[in-house]
Amino acid sequence: MTQQVEALLTEHLRYTPLSLIDDIINTVNTIIYRAIEAIENGLFSIPPQQLGYSPDSPASTVTSQPHPDRPEAKDEIENGVHQLETLLEATVDKTFDKFEIYTLRNILTVPDELAPWMRLGHYEGLTLPLASNAPTPESILALRRKVQETRKLNLALRNTHTSNATTITQLRSILSSPQSTSGVSPELATINPSLAFLTSHPSANALNLSLAKSAKTGTESPLTNQTQFFISQLPALRQALSELKPRLTSLPEKMGDVDWESRREERRAYIEGRVRKVVEGIGAGGDGGEMKGVRVGREEVSDLEGVVGRIARADRMEE
Repeated sequence: MTQQVEALLTEHLRYTPLSLIDDIINTVNTIIYRAIEAIENGLFSIPPQQLGYSPDSPASTVTSQPHPDRPEAKDEIENGVHQLETLLEATVDKTFDKFEIYTLRNILTVPDELAPWMRLGHYEGLTLPLASNAPTPESILALRRKVQETRKLNLALRNTHTSNATTITQLRSILSSPQSTSGVSPELATINPSLAFLTSHPSANALNLSLAKSAKTGTESPLTNQTQFFISQLPALRQALSELKPRLTSLPEKMGDVDWESRREERRAYIEGRVRKVVEGIGAGGDGGEMKGVRVGREEVSDLEGVVGRIARADRMEE
């Protein structure tokens, strides 16, 4: 049997021809072993007198042990059963060798000159040879890997989108008015204090400080423009910091003579003076002030003082 014929039969039968013959031989051997075991059990259950042995003890009866009163009977039975088993195995091997040769030559075979022209049932309607652009196993495997990587990227993008949406929501809650943050949880409101007074206060509206676009001109608000300008200046600030760091090594290491308390007081006095000038410039009086026809209330002044206080406390913590 050639390799082409064997492959054809294996594809048609869904198993190799030799596996069929081996299963038949193994089944016959199993039947032989069961028959020999039954013969051995039957001989052990027969009394020695019925097998041709003279009884040494007339009172001996059949017990659970095989012939306890005649050990030679037990040995002879075991020897005979073993010889029978060997004879049957040799006969089966010799006979089924002939069966295997006959089956492979006359039953499970296809003529060599006919094998290339045979077409199995599952090849019906299949055009051979295949087109040049037909997918190959390698291309299918590559496409599967691309799909897996695309799914991983999609999952990562979804996670990033969710994280960005959460960040945007937190930033909007900081700049939203107190009325619009009524549904925000108290924990989130405590972590992110509202800075809505910078854009939603009447004074901020009068100064055109808003995050929305102007309804008249359609341009960005001054606050948005200033924020974009500050962001554009961040690279320059980073570069300046990187240039200042090497110079810090040239400063004197002895700082024990510096009066940090007086420096702190000077800084606090400077901040308070600048705040006072700003407050005086916007016209804050006893109950409020006037600036360009716009009345400034105590609330805005107190908010500004709170911001300055936070900045001062942050400076103290850094020191």
